[in-house]
Amino acid sequence: MKADARRFFSLAELAGHFGGTVLGDAAVRIRQVAPLETAGPDELSFLTNRKYQKLLSTTRAAAVLLSEDSADATQLPRIVCRNPYASYARISALINPENRPAAGIHPDAVVDAQASVAASASIGPCAVIEKGAEIGEFAVIGANSFVGREARIGAHSRLHPNVTIYHHCVIGERVSLHSGVVIGADGFGMAMDDGRWLKIPQIGRVVIGDDVEVGAGTTIDRGALDDTVIDEGVKLDNQIQIGHNCHIGAHTAIAGCTGIAGSTRIGKYCMLGGGAMISGHLTIADRVTVSGGTLVAKSITAPGTYTAVFPMQPHAQWLKNAALVRRLDELMERVRGLENKAKKLGKE
Repeated sequence: MKADARRFFSLAELAGHFGGTVLGDAAVRIRQVAPLETAGPDELSFLTNRKYQKLLSTTRAAAVLLSEDSADATQLPRIVCRNPYASYARISALINPENRPAAGIHPDAVVDAQASVAASASIGPCAVIEKGAEIGEFAVIGANSFVGREARIGAHSRLHPNVTIYHHCVIGERVSLHSGVVIGADGFGMAMDDGRWLKIPQIGRVVIGDDVEVGAGTTIDRGALDDTVIDEGVKLDNQIQIGHNCHIGAHTAIAGCTGIAGSTRIGKYCMLGGGAMISGHLTIADRVTVSGGTLVAKSITAPGTYTAVFPMQPHAQWLKNAALVRRLDELMERVRGLENKAKKLGKE
């Protein structure tokens, strides 16, 4: 959408839509959102971290979003609200609505005669919809995307270009799958026999709940026997691998390059940092935060933050510490020996 075609909203309108108290001129008109450093005279900015508060004195923003405890940090027109970052997200979505293509099937798409496609859905060029697949109301299937046989795509969901949905998988409503996502490829199931690997057929599905977003290049494997399940409201970043028969609880968020091995259950409202590595057949409780780069090799049974990352340091210092780490068993045996000698001396 061109900038000059975008609708303007007054602060009063925005507060009416999303809540909050307007301080200052409620008639100020907002065209766009922007950071404090670069915001212009018709743009709305926000402050969520006190260390950036000094920028309020230099910003050219027309107005700002502030928390209640920062309400007096500026005399600019402002909306005071409980969660400025969430308000920013909602306002940005209002000002920048997603561009959805017109309904209909592109002439270069391939849609099986026994597939079911809602009249309000949009099927892009070179997309393939196989036999028995169901495409819900107002769904969008992007160019070159593939929906396998008897797979289901829920209403208002969107497959961006080059998304692959394997057979029988189920995608809920209002789901967003970004380019390069693969849903339902075979899980890594192998059995060793006489020095050779035998592939185990992967006969489960992937079932994705409503309001899920999956970032570009992420892969979610189908179950070996039961389904791999992604519950409602889960947010997955780019380039995540989720193995077969995993279950990701509702409203969990997982950052990029995380790997989750098969048959792991992750609870609700968890947060996994980028590059986390989760071993298989584990259970992670609700409301657990795993720091980026952390290896989780055993189940986590209580909520909280878990970290297993060795902090960065100069290489020479790291080498010295690594040498000590390699000798921990030896050092522990020496400590035990000294403790035993001390106990004997104490008795004598």
